[in-house]
Parts: sequence; structure tokens; C-alpha cells
Amino acid sequence: MSDAICYADATELAARIRAKELSPVEVMRAHLQRIAAINPRLQAIVTLVEGAMDQARQAEAALMRGESWGPLHGVPFTIKDCVDTAGVRTTRGSKLFAEHVPSVDATVVTRLKHAGGIFMAKTNMPEFALWWETGNRVFGRTENPWKQGHTAGGSSGGEASAIAAGLSPLGIGSDVGGSIRQPAHYCGIVGLKATHGRIPLTGHWPETLLRFMHVGPMARTVRDVALALTVLAGPDGLDPYALPVPVPPVPELRAALPKLRVGWCAAGPFAPVAPEVQDTVARAASALKERGCQVEPVALTAFAQRPAQSISLALFTAEGGLYLEPIIAGRQDELAPSMQWRLALPTPTLREYLEALADCEALRHAMAHYFTQYDLLLCPTGTVLAHAHEAPELLIGDHRVPPRHAIRATVPFDLTGSPAISVPFGMGADGLPIGVQLVARHFDEATLLHVAAALEGLHEASTWRPPLAPPEP
Repeated sequence: MSDAICYADATELAARIRAKELSPVEVMRAHLQRIAAINPRLQAIVTLVEGAMDQARQAEAALMRGESWGPLHGVPFTIKDCVDTAGVRTTRGSKLFAEHVPSVDATVVTRLKHAGGIFMAKTNMPEFALWWETGNRVFGRTENPWKQGHTAGGSSGGEASAIAAGLSPLGIGSDVGGSIRQPAHYCGIVGLKATHGRIPLTGHWPETLLRFMHVGPMARTVRDVALALTVLAGPDGLDPYALPVPVPPVPELRAALPKLRVGWCAAGPFAPVAPEVQDTVARAASALKERGCQVEPVALTAFAQRPAQSISLALFTAEGGLYLEPIIAGRQDELAPSMQWRLALPTPTLREYLEALADCEALRHAMAHYFTQYDLLLCPTGTVLAHAHEAPELLIGDHRVPPRHAIRATVPFDLTGSPAISVPFGMGADGLPIGVQLVARHFDEATLLHVAAALEGLHEASTWRPPLAPPEP
């Protein structure tokens, strides 16, 4: 029974709690037991919230009185360790903040609580959320639940691993170069990066690169991230980038797809891309064509002419380095090797920085033009499947590429601010999941989620579970 509870999605848990088929206490107990049994192998959860079970008891008592706290009444959720949580340690993946305890919740945490959710735990991440794998000098390394010795991705790898392993039904990650979508792809879950400005960043750290930073939901189903979006979206009066755009209702995900125009690209400017990933994207394109969409290949020449990897490296190195200088001063030897490597990169010249800004603007114009012709873009989420930890290079066919190449297909859409989602749609020969990425025009999350749900319904990937033993009953 506890295994069934832990692999029910948040939407189902909320419905069964409302119907009094499950109690919030049962749900919380099942998840805490599973964390105790499985997390030592994964190191996905790093801090449990004292009083979470008391909150579950209060939720149960409220339910018995006929009260409803909201659409997530009694449902546990987890939070990436760079998002502020009042009274709960938030290390930001760094020894520099190992004992840091915020006094105020981030906006996204407040909104999940106000929707009736119960904050259960913090999840692991790389130092300062600025790396594509998850590990740090405070808590160690997070494992991919599908294959020991392989990465869960980064920087929201702890969230992805926890959700895939049934330790949490719903979580919050953040994304500045693929940090929600790439871990979702590696771990076989759903990760949504809404339009920049749709969800407030207030309470997320570091407070740099905010023009490209996103926070967003991660879950095992599209309907869960759709529900979470309605809870999280909307300005809070504190984040200057959060726009007063009407909060979208939960879309009718089971409705027939309209005749959408979908461009797809399995490699193109993201190349080299692993053959299994290309095949998965091609199968997703065929599936959408069979559902009545107008589907055709696209070249994405603008992204080939202005490589997002180079643009982001120049911008992130210049702005991130300047922001972190006073924070790390005198304590550089306490930083993780990944952060020391990043901070050792040469600072771009003024001309290189300005050229990167201009190229970023050009990509945004190109993306806007693309959406005058198409409603969606279908492409890879990651160029490879989850690889071994700290691989010095990635081998893709005959090509040897640096490990940062793994986020080559996600970085562009942080630069453009476009809404994007990763949905599991395949499994590699070595037992690792494969996600596909959908990208939509700004603030059209409704179409994005509708098509993502259609793909989810056309493939059994959403029912697959990592080969982990369940906890003892």
C-alpha cells in the first residue's frame, strides 16, 4: 500500500484526500518511510522538515471539520536547497552556507503552502545551482535512481531523483541553463520551465542572471505540473521580472489536439545528439502527426549561427563571477571543484560581453519569428542519456565533446525566456529514460501542456518505475 501511495501523483493524492479515501497522515507516513529506506542510496533528500507529520495531522483534522486548505490539501512537496524556506536550513549546496536558515519563505513555497501542500523536505543540488550535475561538499553526490553511478543531472538533480524514486510527488526546481529540464530527462519525470516572468523568483538564490533564471514545478505527470503552475503563477509585487499576466486555468489536457503547426529538430544546432535521443524525438514527431498536427522538420539556422553555449558562457561568467566575488572572498578553498573551475574561467572582455548580449537579442528575435510560422517546437531535452558521474568528456558516436554539451538543447530557451517542458518518451538500451522537449511562444503554457499531455498519453514512459526496492510495509 505504501508503494502505491508514493507512486500516486499529486493530483490523485489530492483527490483521494478530499474524498477521505486517504488521510494526509497516511500519505506523509508513506513518504517518510520510503525516504528512510531509499534515500541513503540516492542522497536526493538532504533535510527533512521537523513538524511535517504534525502538519499532516492538522490537515487531517481540518478535513474532518469539513475545511479545505486548497487544491493540494495534505499533499507533501519538496524544495530545491537554493529556495528559501523559513526556519529550515537552506545550504545553497555550499559549505559557505552550511548553517544558513532563512527567516522568510520564497514566494513559490508560500503559494504551495497556501494551496494546502505540506512542506516535507529539501533536495540536493550543486554549489550555487550553477552546474549540470548534482553534488557538493555538504551532502555529497546524488545518484540517478535508474542506474547507480550515473548522474541525476543538475542543478535540480536532487528533486528529479527524489520524484522519480517515489520520495516526493511534487517539487520545485530552478533553471538557468536547463536545470529543471535536463534532470527531468535523465530521471524520467516531467519538468516545466514556464515563460520567464510567469512565476516569481523571490526567495531564490543566487540573485544574479535574473533575466534568464526560472523557478518551476517538477513531477511525474503533466497534469501535476499544470496544476502546480496555476498555484505558482502571477506577480508577487517583489520580483520586478514577474509580469501581471493572467494566471492560466488548468487546461483540459484530455481534449483532442487542434491542428497545431509543429516544427521538429532532432539534432541541427544541438548536434552531436545521441542516436537514441534522435530516434525518440522522431517518434514523438510521428506521434503528433498521427494526432492531426501539421508536423515538419526545421533547421533552426539562427541557433546554429549564434551558439547559445558560447553566449551563455560569456554572460554567465561575467555576471555570475562579479556577483559571487564578495561572497566567496577568502573562502575559495572551501568551494566545490566545479565552482572553482567555473570561477577560474577567464572573464570575457567588454567587447565579448557586448557581443554576447547582442547575440542573445538576436536569438530572441529569431524565436519570436519562429512562432509566427509554428505553434510549437519539438526537439531533444538532452543530447545524451544520463552519463557516469563527473565524466571528463562525452562520447556521442565518433564525437568527443565536453560535458557541458549535455545542456546544449536546453540553454537556448533560457536565453529566449520561452516556456519549455521535458516529457519522458523513451528508454535507452541501457535502461535509462529519454525525454523530449517542447517549446512554445511566450505565455502559451496552455498549448505546451496540452501537447505534452498528449505525448504522455501516447507512451508508457509515465508508468515506468526505477528498479528500486520499496520500503518494508
